Parts: sequence; structure tokens; C-alpha cells
Amino acid sequence: MGHRFNPNKVHKLDNPKRRELLPPEETLAALHIQDGDNVADIGVGIGYFAIPAARLTSGTVYGIDVEPQMLEMLKEKCEAAGISNLRMVQSEAEQINLPDSSVEKVICAFMLHELNDLRQGLLEMKRILRPGGKVLILDWEKKETQSGPPVEERLAAEFLQSELEKTGFRPQLSRPHDSFYLILAELV
Repeated sequence: MGHRFNPNKVHKLDNPKRRELLPPEETLAALHIQDGDNVADIGVGIGYFAIPAARLTSGTVYGIDVEPQMLEMLKEKCEAAGISNLRMVQSEAEQINLPDSSVEKVICAFMLHELNDLRQGLLEMKRILRPGGKVLILDWEKKETQSGPPVEERLAAEFLQSELEKTGFRPQLSRPHDSFYLILAELV
């Protein structure tokens, strides 16, 4: 397993440089969140993607994180922003505390490399998605970059694409930046 993100470095999750490099609203556009969609953000952190997603739907956005400290910060941000449709769920990604087929969309940003069991994590995404649902995955390129986890903990884009196919997804890979990749995968 890769190392887990340290909540003491929360400032890295939302800052002007990151917003310029990875604007959340533009990134979420690829997922085509519709009004009424239920969305799960796995590894939600402080809601970098979940809060903008909650503004796009009247459905429920589930902010899933193993770290209670992150969920508490997210709760405070939601209250300050007047967001009422974002529900905090403390849960491991390999055993998500949501019912089968409960969401239309899943967001998973920069955390798959942290899982003890990648295959089980992908199976959980599949389990909570409704038929035809979509997953938006962002993760670090498997090379040395200015930020991110050690290279040996990263998942190569082609490897992750293959694992998604084996799990029943139809993935499309793009590279919006030289340090990370984006996979949009539809459940088939």
C-alpha cells in the first residue's frame, strides 16, 4: 500500500496553483453531472471536487474518506458554503458504506495508489454505480514530478486502464498535464 495523505498537508489540496492547473468545474465537465444525479467522491478530502459537484445536482453527493479529520473539515466547508446535499461517509475505498447501485457518477482523484487492494476498490466503484454510470479518475503519472507520492507507489495509466477493463468498465485515457492523467470510464 502507498502512504496515505497526511491531513496536516491539507493546504496542498486547495490552493491557487492547483486551481490553475486543475480547475475543478472544468475537470468535472467531463463527467456530465446532471441535475438529480447522485455522486460519490471517493477520497473526498476537503471537497475540492465534491463541493462543485454538489452545486451541479439536486441529488446527494457522498463525500467518502477514511480520515475523520478530513470529513470534519469538509463538513465545515459545506456549512460555510451553504451546501446541504453533501453527505459525509467515513469508509475505506475497498468497502464503501453505500448500497448497491446508489450513484450515477463517481469521482476518484489522486488516491487509488493508496489502496491496499486496487481490484477490490474498483469492484466497489462498480458495485455502487448504477448501470451506465461513469467514473472520473485522476492520478499521478508513474514518473518523477514536483509533487505527488513516490514513483514506486504510483499506478501507470495503461495498467489502471487495463484493470478498469477487467472490472467491466470502458475507460478513455487523456493526459491534461504531464504530471497526471485522467480516465473517464463508463460501466458497461
